[in-house]
Amino acid sequence: MVIIDDVTLTYKGATPAVTAVRGTSLTVDHGEFAAVVGPSGCGKSTLMRLVTGLVKPTEGTVSVDGALVTGPVKIAGMAFQNANMLPWRTVIDNVMLPLEIVEPHRSRFRKHKAEYRARAEALLATVGLAGFGDRFPWELSGGMQQRASLCRSLIHEPALLMLDEPFAALDAFTREELWCVLRDLWQRLHFTVILVTHDLREAAFLADTIHVMSARPGRIVQTKKVELQRPRDLDICFEPAFTDIVHELRGKIAEVRQA
Repeated sequence: MVIIDDVTLTYKGATPAVTAVRGTSLTVDHGEFAAVVGPSGCGKSTLMRLVTGLVKPTEGTVSVDGALVTGPVKIAGMAFQNANMLPWRTVIDNVMLPLEIVEPHRSRFRKHKAEYRARAEALLATVGLAGFGDRFPWELSGGMQQRASLCRSLIHEPALLMLDEPFAALDAFTREELWCVLRDLWQRLHFTVILVTHDLREAAFLADTIHVMSARPGRIVQTKKVELQRPRDLDICFEPAFTDIVHELRGKIAEVRQA
């Protein structure tokens, strides 16, 4: 689904120029759940921008679903650390926003609005927000807003979901609850995921593969396959095999931070 081939990106607007990633290669298969971890400022979020076509590489190429990325990728959905819900729109209208923007939904949105609304309501029910569609974002807790944000990123049924620390601002209990929500959505809908996170437990719980980045300029220095059986329950976080993965990742990140 995603191929990043020997990519370097230098931000030239800064003085002096800053190279965010250098000689970076990464492959994510169709239907795979991949996580990217690394020290702060290593270029994790830059990888997200490269894959979605928001920035172009200085060197190398990025391909998504067999096509070279030359501009914004329409088959991708995105969710961020902040839910970024529009306060003047109801929750369900926030969820349906991509349908008003992304083709082919945009051209058929008005005629099929009732059908799209039913889809949005079903998605909200899946994440535990049945009955909240007509509320406004400021009437919801932070965790509920993030659930709605996940629905918004999935409403147009993207083949690729890009997540940039979507649970980082939440408390531990809400964060773990949303891990399970995301796990269940992914297992049901079979989309491809790239998750950027600082939380090594989150990466180990959710991902099939974890990519570790070096300090800036970032590059992939380790790719770890997570051989934990699926489906995974939260109890797995206390098992030795799980904690061994977390300790290995933590050790690698400590090593690259000092390099």
